[in-house]
Amino acid sequence: MRPIDVIEGKVSVLDRADVDTDQIIPKQFLKRVERTGFGEFLFYDWIRDGEIELEPNPILVAGRNFGCGSSREHAPWALEDFGFEAIVAPSFADIFYSNCTKIGLLPAILSEEQCRAAAEAGEARIDVDDETVTCAAGVFEFAVEPDVKHRLLNGLDDIGITLENAGAIDTYEAGAAGRPAPVTTAL
Repeated sequence: MRPIDVIEGKVSVLDRADVDTDQIIPKQFLKRVERTGFGEFLFYDWIRDGEIELEPNPILVAGRNFGCGSSREHAPWALEDFGFEAIVAPSFADIFYSNCTKIGLLPAILSEEQCRAAAEAGEARIDVDDETVTCAAGVFEFAVEPDVKHRLLNGLDDIGITLENAGAIDTYEAGAAGRPAPVTTAL
């Protein structure tokens, strides 16, 4: 995972609330286990039917409750593979939010008015360390939990977080040879 500090550029707008993961990446495209190649199927039905058009800009501004529905990891993978580095919305489904942060896709929560202002501005700068979104309409603050912020700023996925404790793991494993294994009497 790459470290994220600042994301800036043009904004794509998906002015819809309650966008579920089935619309983000439909089920028929979930046959891969790699994290790549899903971007071409992002919002497949809506784009194919001409309901929406999206440019692969760094920032997507969306409506409330973005990423609701099933907990598929493929949804953040598709958004990232399409070209988005951050999603700005008034709210996110919890599991979707977590899945985004685990791959380095930033979900930033702003009020509906602030999202509308960022969308109208057409360009924005998101600073993860300062927890701000800056656009022509002003500077808006968002919150990132400290452990998530650490993960994003340092480019750490779950394995990277574990490896931060490699010394303690090695010390524990070195001492394990002198400890007896657990014994059970039940058969």
